[in-house]
Amino acid sequence: MILSSASSLSQPPKRIISLVPSQTELLHYLGLEEETIGITKFCIHPNKWFQNKIRVGGTKNIDIQKITDLNPDLIIANREENVKEQVAEIARHFPVWVTDVPTLEDAYRMIGDIGQLSGKTAEATALESAIKFEFDQLAPPSSPVAACYLIWKDPYMTIGGNTFINDMMRMAGFKNVFAGQKRYPEVSAAAIKNNGAKVLLLSSEPYPFKQKHLHELQEQLPGMVIMLVDGELFSWYGSRLLHSPAYFRELGKVLERLEGR
Repeated sequence: MILSSASSLSQPPKRIISLVPSQTELLHYLGLEEETIGITKFCIHPNKWFQNKIRVGGTKNIDIQKITDLNPDLIIANREENVKEQVAEIARHFPVWVTDVPTLEDAYRMIGDIGQLSGKTAEATALESAIKFEFDQLAPPSSPVAACYLIWKDPYMTIGGNTFINDMMRMAGFKNVFAGQKRYPEVSAAAIKNNGAKVLLLSSEPYPFKQKHLHELQEQLPGMVIMLVDGELFSWYGSRLLHSPAYFRELGKVLERLEGR
């Protein structure tokens, strides 16, 4: 069954499977070491869990038989990260909580919901307050920098306005030039330039952009500021958010140097 509210469980779960990397890290932060019995192959944080927890496939191709064998009393999924049909199938047999996190405010709500579901309300509330405090220290930019954020190569793909990364770009002082589009549209170097981007951000995930890709794009976009950025700090919406504001401040300083401001 897909749970309709965070109070749907009669008692805190003892056997949790997480199908979302950033939410797996959140479960660790909340102290659910013994309760978390299964994760995906992309749940790389914390490394101890990645090495020792049972992996139940990837975010897009979960191993339903392995999940069945683990007999969880809660599965945590995400509307965007996981495949709807696969989630529906496991929900026929086990309680599933599906999160939807397109904005930072939604991330706060998600942290609170998982805290309530797992019996870690106090810990989740403290985490939410700590994250809010860090983001409150970010000075709003006088003029957001027009930017494009690439998540994939061959073809190049960017992010639209209805995504969590778009909201994090805003928090970091950037204006997404493709905010008028939805989800993850394909783009070309010419489209990036023609849409008015002054800065091109190359994410470390899901495609691992490297320096060589920066050089390739620099040849196609002479004069544009191109930067490699930590994709986890733009797209992970769990406890890693504690570190995003400090990273955004440092990124702003690097951008100022590159622009000669």
